[in-house]
Amino acid sequence: MSQPLHASTITSLPKIHAGKVRDIFAVGDQHMLLVSTDRLSAFDVILPQSFPGKGAVLTRLTSFWMHRFASLLPNQMAPEMHLADWLDARELAECEGRAVIVKKLKALPVECVARGYLIGSGWKEYQQTGAVCGITLPKGLQQAAKLDEPIFTPAWKAPAGQHDVNIDYARAVELVGADLAAQLRDYTLRIYREAAAFALERGIIIADTKFEFGVDEAGTVHLIDEVLTPDSSRFWPADQYRPGVSPPSYDKQLVRDYLETLGWDKRPPGPQLPVEIITKTAAIYAEAERKLTT
Repeated sequence: MSQPLHASTITSLPKIHAGKVRDIFAVGDQHMLLVSTDRLSAFDVILPQSFPGKGAVLTRLTSFWMHRFASLLPNQMAPEMHLADWLDARELAECEGRAVIVKKLKALPVECVARGYLIGSGWKEYQQTGAVCGITLPKGLQQAAKLDEPIFTPAWKAPAGQHDVNIDYARAVELVGADLAAQLRDYTLRIYREAAAFALERGIIIADTKFEFGVDEAGTVHLIDEVLTPDSSRFWPADQYRPGVSPPSYDKQLVRDYLETLGWDKRPPGPQLPVEIITKTAAIYAEAERKLTT
C-alpha cells in the first residue's frame, strides 16, 4: 500500500478545487483529474489525520459501479485519457490507484438520495412528520425498518460551507425541470434497486445511498462523482440487521461515535484520533470493497 495522502501536491495541472476528500485539477478544457485523498470528514469537518487506503477504495469502488451500470447510462469516465500523458513521475506515483481523469460536465444542483430503509435524517423526519421529503410513510415504522419500496428523497446541493437541504420532488422539478427531475428519480431508484440486490447476495444491505449527476453540452445525463462507496452510502452487514436498532455500518460511524465522546463542538479544527480508530476504520472500508467486488 502506498503512503497515506492527505493533500495532493500536483503542480503540472491547474487546481480547481479541494473538497472534503477529492482534489480536482483541470486537464485541458474538457476534462478534470479527480484525486481521492485519504482525508475523512466528520460532522462536515475535515479531520487532521489520514486513513490509509481510503482514497483508493473510493476510486476502485466508483469505477466498479460505473462500469457495472455503463449500459444503463453514460458516466464521467474518460478511458481514452491517460495519467502518464499529463503527470510527471513523482505525481504519477502520488496518484497511483487513487486518481482518474473524467469528462468535464455540468453538475446538477440536486443530490439524488435513494432510501430503502428508515434511518438517519429520514428516521428523524419520519418521527416528527410521518413523512420523508414529502413522501408519507405508513404509521408505526421502527428505526431501520425496511420500506415496502425504495423512495427517492432529493436534496438541494448547497454552496460550499453550507449543509445540503432535503427537498421534496416538486422542489427538484423547480430546480432542474420536469424532464430532468424524472430522469434523475428513475435512474436513482433503478441503480439503487439493482445495486442493493447485488450487494445483498454478498452479505451487505445498502440502506441508503446518494448519487450525483451531470449533463454534457447536448443535455445528456451522466453519472458523476462517487458511486456506492462507504462515504456516499450506508452499508450494513446483513447478518447483523434487525429493525428497531441502528445496525453497525461499513463506514465512518466508528469515528463519529468516538468524536461524540469528546465534548468537541464540531467546529474546525478537528481533534486527533487514536491510531486504533484510524486503523479499524480503514479496515472497514477495505472490507466493504472486498465483499462487494470479489
